[in-house]
Amino acid sequence: MNSALRLEYLTVAWNVVEAVVAITAGALAGSTALVGFGGDSVVESLSGLVLIWRLRTERRGTGEERVRQTEQRARRLVAVSMWVLAAYVAAQSVAGLLGREGAEPSPVGIGLALTSLLLMWLLARAKRARARDLHSHALEADATQTRICWQLSAVLLAGLAVNATLGWWWVDGVAALGMSVLIAREGWEAWAERDCC
Repeated sequence: MNSALRLEYLTVAWNVVEAVVAITAGALAGSTALVGFGGDSVVESLSGLVLIWRLRTERRGTGEERVRQTEQRARRLVAVSMWVLAAYVAAQSVAGLLGREGAEPSPVGIGLALTSLLLMWLLARAKRARARDLHSHALEADATQTRICWQLSAVLLAGLAVNATLGWWWVDGVAALGMSVLIAREGWEAWAERDCC
């Protein structure tokens, strides 16, 4: 249980740093994809805090039914916030594409996406292994969410790298649209969360 909590604390800490860097770099570069990535990191921090609460509550032995009910409400709030974020990113992307507004290259964004790509892959693997050891459906679901974050990092990196190397003004908007689909799917995963056993 303690190792699962450490993984969650690391996830939340990284997502806070990721949010600050991505939103700042995105605002400076005019990148909807980077700002959307940062927004997703904020929501992921909230989701991680929910799982920390759940794991700590389980460790204290609080009634399982009460834990499930509270977790379900919290996860649904996280899901709704992801859908709002996905709609915002999609709307900003479409507006940017229609207005032919491109983003400036962002070396900071590329470095952040590379770091996140590696870290999210490692965290997803570690969480999945701990979930199997603990027979924890909540931790397994969080591992899936971390895997989706890895996918978001890959989409972001591709968009930023193509923009930086080829200068295609529209690629940031297209990458942001792809990210909005992944963020919406992440919201669905949180909403449809099922308790096991």
